[in-house]
Amino acid sequence: MGIMQPGPRLRPAVLAARERLERGRAKLRTLHDSQAPAVQVCNYLADLLDGIVLDLYQAAVAEAGQGELESRICLVPLAGYGRRDLAPFSDLDLMLLYAPGAKDQVAPVARLLTQHLCDAGLTLGNSFRTPAEACRLALQDATIFTSLAEARYLSGSAQLYNQFAHRLRQYARRHRRSLIAAVERERGKERLEYGETVYLLKPNLKRSPGGLRDLQLARWIGFARYGESELELLKRMDVLSPSDLERMRSAHAFLLRLRNELHFAAGKPQDVLGRHEQLRLAERFQYRGSAGVLPVEEFMRDYFEHTSEGRYAVDHFLASVHWRDDPRRIFRPLFAHRVERDFRVGPIHISATRRGLARVCGDLEQVLWLMDLANQYGTRIEHETWQAIRSAMTRCPDLELTPAATQRFLALMSSPGRLADLLRRLHETRVLEQLIPPLKHARCLLQFNEYHKYTVDEHCLRAVQCATDFQQDPRPVGEAYRGIKQKRILHLALLMHDLGKGYPQDHSEVGLRLAAETARHLGLPAHDAETLKFLVHKHLLMTHLAFRQDLNDDSVSLKLAVEVGSQEMLQMLYVLSCADLAAVGPHVLNSWKLELLTELFERARWHLSDDAFGAPSRLRSHQLRQEVLELLRSARDIQDLNWWRQQVNGLPDSYLRQRTAGEIVQDLKRLHDLPADQAVAWGRYLESREVTEYTVVAHEEMTRGIFHRLTGALTRKSHQILSAEIHTLHGNLVLDRFYVEDMHSSGAPLPARLEEVSAALVRALTEPAGEQPSFPSHWRDREARATASLNQLPPRVHFDNNSSDRHTVVTVFAYDFMGLLYTIARALFDAGLSVQGARISTHLDQVVDVFYVVDERGRKLEDPPRQQRLREHLLREIQQRQDSDLQASPG
Repeated sequence: MGIMQPGPRLRPAVLAARERLERGRAKLRTLHDSQAPAVQVCNYLADLLDGIVLDLYQAAVAEAGQGELESRICLVPLAGYGRRDLAPFSDLDLMLLYAPGAKDQVAPVARLLTQHLCDAGLTLGNSFRTPAEACRLALQDATIFTSLAEARYLSGSAQLYNQFAHRLRQYARRHRRSLIAAVERERGKERLEYGETVYLLKPNLKRSPGGLRDLQLARWIGFARYGESELELLKRMDVLSPSDLERMRSAHAFLLRLRNELHFAAGKPQDVLGRHEQLRLAERFQYRGSAGVLPVEEFMRDYFEHTSEGRYAVDHFLASVHWRDDPRRIFRPLFAHRVERDFRVGPIHISATRRGLARVCGDLEQVLWLMDLANQYGTRIEHETWQAIRSAMTRCPDLELTPAATQRFLALMSSPGRLADLLRRLHETRVLEQLIPPLKHARCLLQFNEYHKYTVDEHCLRAVQCATDFQQDPRPVGEAYRGIKQKRILHLALLMHDLGKGYPQDHSEVGLRLAAETARHLGLPAHDAETLKFLVHKHLLMTHLAFRQDLNDDSVSLKLAVEVGSQEMLQMLYVLSCADLAAVGPHVLNSWKLELLTELFERARWHLSDDAFGAPSRLRSHQLRQEVLELLRSARDIQDLNWWRQQVNGLPDSYLRQRTAGEIVQDLKRLHDLPADQAVAWGRYLESREVTEYTVVAHEEMTRGIFHRLTGALTRKSHQILSAEIHTLHGNLVLDRFYVEDMHSSGAPLPARLEEVSAALVRALTEPAGEQPSFPSHWRDREARATASLNQLPPRVHFDNNSSDRHTVVTVFAYDFMGLLYTIARALFDAGLSVQGARISTHLDQVVDVFYVVDERGRKLEDPPRQQRLREHLLREIQQRQDSDLQASPG
């Protein structure tokens, strides 16, 4: 099909505008590709659009026959067009300002101009107002105000424009408090929608924290408070520091260049810096990477450096505005008491006198002492005091780390209070890097995977925040945190646990070395140094055991107890593990994972103590079995008590822990009269774990290949399987339990859904299909699949015959796709192995599937050649299914 030519009804001026726009964008692209500064590219685009708008405006005036309108109308670019920093395919915001009483004359021109601009190929956001209407609407709507705050004169009556601009400034200054609150409220909503931190790994250049919107926020607040939006003018007014202005300019230029590139590449508006674009831009801008750091990670580090510095500068400017506008600051000294003569502690803030400022500025020990004081009192450092400290530390980045300063820092690390907020302030000024040198390497370091949501330094700071939040947590993890008497080493380990990333070696091993170096740097006592090294080195130990091992096997908790050696170390490792998971991203530390970690903690704790709180689960299981037997003896409809007793004694401890005696009796009644050629299944939602449990029981004669058949049925029904257990009961009955998350349900599934899935599980055993099942294709979005294919580690298979007395533990590392678990389980079945249990967990953007298997004779798989054949078979099957999944990616 040929290209459609413009229709004959288009005016000559519109056709000329189209051609001018096309030529201009081509020149714009050439300018961009020649490495011209982004501001220059945007200014060229603004000039191009100004010319097109003026030509079409003259054509509209002539066509409407309104040649005398010059003194009664004005063209006013707004928002990005007003700022002259439009991206190549951004919308054009234009206001037609008209004098009161001129509406009827101006309306035909406005209609024609709007039509001409749209016909020329521009996306228009236009308005048609008098100066009074525009100013009144600005007070009612924060979005309108921010757009008008960027207004500039283009053509028409300069007097009319000056009237509008003067009135808008008057209105803004008069209503500045309500306007500033409204603008910040709207920006706050946008930040929540697009992510609450600068360090998001798929940022929106415009709307994510640290993006262009934050830089524009400084302009809008500046206009509301001081009547000026230009940052240079705000600096001349001495309300914006030169260093903050430079940070904002640098971030602005960097982001504009990226945004222009995204628009040109897409040929349309595009502001999301997704994984595909990160890889492309790293190559486009010739980032080379380094040992342990990919080129894309180096590029994204540059991105985060610019956005975090810009965000710091904007936040500091906003804090200055609020401080200057707060009438309460005059009265704060009246409600404060003095500490060491030079500092005032009030109910909300702590501040320094003039002599106190002279003490703290440039003296790291005094700065840390002030922070420790603020932490102890639970107060904030007043803005004026922090402004002076921040300026001094920025001017003198290499402050002396004296033994006294080190002790002040360790004292600060000892108390939860406002610790995370104070550490962020130290990180902002780069002072934290002098105290913890490995943080310099980790600053803004991206982890290019689908698992982590934040950069390494942000993740570590959030881990400290999550741990201190446990102070108010009523669950066992909160109890454990509150019970740690010396918290400083725990907090230090949380701050350092991932700092070994970004090196070629395993990050836990690198972390061990860094922890040892930092312990010497801080002069830690020998016991504290060993504790720090252990926690950093072994920070993944509990999560690996809890999510990959069978917790019913006492040797697992015994191994942990032996490894940690003391209750104190176990307690700290438990809290660190929970905080580490919580800091990965929202909802990562879910109820299911927390319960597994807590169970492992309590089991290991029993090995280290005779405390009744840690009584062994076997005793609780024995007591529950006795309760069940008592219920059975008193039941009138129960006969052949011997059968029931044998079933009760054969029930696994893990099954008993999740049920009451009454529920166990009801479950056993389902099995009593089960025919040999039938199966029974039922499901229930476990609210405490936020997962669904499906139980399947069948006679052993029909359970050949039971595991892969049931996993296939659950996967077809869009369930993510978290773990599975298989137990043989008395009378050749086999009991299978699956813990799953239903991708179709949020919260408890409806009863009809439970029945539907249970019926599918029964059919998988009674009506097995010969061919491989097909699965839904919505497991991951297109970009996640493509990222996996671009940055993929090969699948791995590991055999372990030491962790379990009865089983070979087969661990498979592979990128996730729909049907992965079925593929592995079917391959194990084809190799003649029987799966007795499985655990599934997520590590980075890989799934770690752990299977407990035995061979045809019920023995471990200990023959090396057979292990090698199985490994090759598994890898081949996984790779084939993985390739098929990537090819099936939509779009």
